[in-house]
Amino acid sequence: MNKPKVTIVVSQRERFSYTRESLESIYENTQVPFSLIYVDGGSPRHIQRYLEEQAQERQFQLIRTEHYLAPNQARNLGLQQVDSEYLVFIDNDVIVNPGWLNSLLECAQETEATVVCPLTCIGKPLGETIHLAGGEAHIFIESQETGIKRRVHEKHYFVNRKVTDVCNQLYRQKCEFAEFHCMLVRTEIFQQIGLLDEGLLSTREHIDFCLMVAEAGGNFYCEPASVVTYVPGLKFELPELAFFMLRWSDAWEIASLEHFSQKWDLMTNDKYFKKRYKRMGHRRHQGFLKPLLSRLAFGQNPLWLEKIAIALEKKLNQYISDRYTQSQAAFKSTATINEPVPEQLLIRN
Repeated sequence: MNKPKVTIVVSQRERFSYTRESLESIYENTQVPFSLIYVDGGSPRHIQRYLEEQAQERQFQLIRTEHYLAPNQARNLGLQQVDSEYLVFIDNDVIVNPGWLNSLLECAQETEATVVCPLTCIGKPLGETIHLAGGEAHIFIESQETGIKRRVHEKHYFVNRKVTDVCNQLYRQKCEFAEFHCMLVRTEIFQQIGLLDEGLLSTREHIDFCLMVAEAGGNFYCEPASVVTYVPGLKFELPELAFFMLRWSDAWEIASLEHFSQKWDLMTNDKYFKKRYKRMGHRRHQGFLKPLLSRLAFGQNPLWLEKIAIALEKKLNQYISDRYTQSQAAFKSTATINEPVPEQLLIRN
């Protein structure tokens, strides 16, 4: 049999509880042949067992670590196993529509695109509200009295618009960036740009990747004939909440923003960075804290209680990120002594 042209690399975005729904949608709605690599970074045991069963039944490659992974760490583990012409990065909270991969491949082959993104929707009902339909991402140079300043420009097309309201404006077009919710990439580009930057722990990793591809001469298309839906939402279970809070921790976000600005020599006192520092922790507050307070206060959410909860949550968040850093430092120290095991990594076919 001919080797598939595309390998799908699945990794966790911010939670574990949508693993089954997402994986089953890929197998149910993908008609073209594909290989699949699933990167499981420290999921709870019931998810681990499910993935092991599915890997054996469906004959895909399962990579597991016993600790949580930042997104680019997980993607790189999968990327290093890919030997096909194309690969798809997709998060584990994404549902794909029938024909999604056919359309991405057709676009890449007909346009010679380096990266193709689908029409990415958000939430339920599936496929109704647009999260991303391509966009703009580039660095521009600005002359000031104090010298030359480099700024980053980022814009999403049709964000939060209803598909039915703009359907006549959705067509295949060139753009400047894609997001890791789902994107198809020509594998050969990594020979030029190397692996994904693991200094970006929780944010700006998609912009960094797209800037790297553009710098290497690659190009981008959005193909709205391919539709996927990113489905946010948390289960109030300890492993899920711990990963979510680490994934969106202040420590990881600050480190990512600092790394991104230094790497690309960007101004950090402009509105692009100020907005992100001002909104620090908003994902945890919206995704975890407010729903929790609503449960505890029987649907009420008094401002005084929210202020106290935010202060306590910030301390808890710092504790979680500090503990993770300490555990990783201890593990690396142990791994150095007990070589050759640089990662607690299990690869199953």
